[in-house]
Amino acid sequence: MNNEQNTKFLWGVATSAFQLEGSPYADWTSWDSILNSKPDVTNHYTLYKEDLNLLKDLGVNAYRFSIEWSRIQPRENIWDEAAVAHYQDIINILLENNIEPMVTIHHFTHPLWFIKKYPWHKEESIEKFLIFAEKIVSILKGVRYWITFNEPYVLILAGYFEGCTPPGIRDVSLGLKALENILISHGKTYDIIHSRVTGPMAKPMVSVAHNMAALAPWNKWNPMDRLLSSIAKHFYNHSLLDVFITGILRVKFPFKKAVEIHVPIKDKLDFFGVNYYTRIHMRFNPFKKMGIELRHRDIDGYGLTDMGWEIHPHGLAKVLRYASKLNVPLIITENGIATHDCEKKIKFMKRHVDVLERCIKKGIDVRGYFYWSLIDNYEWLQGLDARFGLYKVDFDTLNRKPTNAAAYYSYLIKSRDFYSLK
Repeated sequence: MNNEQNTKFLWGVATSAFQLEGSPYADWTSWDSILNSKPDVTNHYTLYKEDLNLLKDLGVNAYRFSIEWSRIQPRENIWDEAAVAHYQDIINILLENNIEPMVTIHHFTHPLWFIKKYPWHKEESIEKFLIFAEKIVSILKGVRYWITFNEPYVLILAGYFEGCTPPGIRDVSLGLKALENILISHGKTYDIIHSRVTGPMAKPMVSVAHNMAALAPWNKWNPMDRLLSSIAKHFYNHSLLDVFITGILRVKFPFKKAVEIHVPIKDKLDFFGVNYYTRIHMRFNPFKKMGIELRHRDIDGYGLTDMGWEIHPHGLAKVLRYASKLNVPLIITENGIATHDCEKKIKFMKRHVDVLERCIKKGIDVRGYFYWSLIDNYEWLQGLDARFGLYKVDFDTLNRKPTNAAAYYSYLIKSRDFYSLK
């Protein structure tokens, strides 16, 4: 793949700030006890230059990373300009090496003061987030690709439906209000980016990163399993797509009245970020919340990940086909596997990139692929043993060691010419 082509299709890796560097001011720091012993996680905040050198070794032309809000604004009315300069330095290093930055403004974590005083179900949350977003967008230079929110549905399901992550609330109605406020914040941030990012650079490209899954009934002969699968597929995969098309968020939960919420974000999307990992089977269980039990099983024979997720490459084609109805370019903003088995990781990458290639040949407009993740990191509620990284981290010495999967990803980048397929 020559340099001209290499700039057309984005081959990258994705990370999030908190999962690499922690933060003493974030809500998650006091949420998970493992962070008491490893508050700096991989110490990426200090070792970022060494880690960015790994990108050159891989041969990627793009890097997705996030801004840790709690470092920028550790107190409600206090801004840490040195922290802002730190993230600008990351951008500068990337640009110096012809690596396209993709910046995620919000990746799950919040300043502790925000989540205590202005959690997302409160109207003030929009204003407080926008103050942060406008400062970041106004100050950081050299960024064309922006992700406003990473996986807003995961944030709401975990933080408001299950209550297993901050803010730890179990209330569906408050969760839907929180989702509405997050989507409103996306729309307003979209406008901020398009008004602030000007000059000789190309038009800014703004999206969310939406976690999508292949969803199927546990027993296809069971009408309840099929019903739950259909409802889950609409909510989890399609309802966000539809709100960008219509401006209306339609939500239907099992055994509950459908809800419609008007959200002013129609067409506020320049591309669409798809995070894809697995297939989930839906099983009716009257003893579970909303009667839903989520199950994984190895149907394809590719095995399960160390986190128990089914490896199902064909599901990537399904979700890309769903997302293509938006009629904007698609970018796979996350795809990866937690495993200690490097050969399994290599096969995972190959099978998913093979599916991606077939999708592009069929005319689906996919402009990039970002493997999750560059190095091993902290995985939410799973600790430090979910090994997603292309580079292995020794959490005692903090040494980074390249794996065979890193070498294979470099080979994939050099050997697949997706731009010529268009």
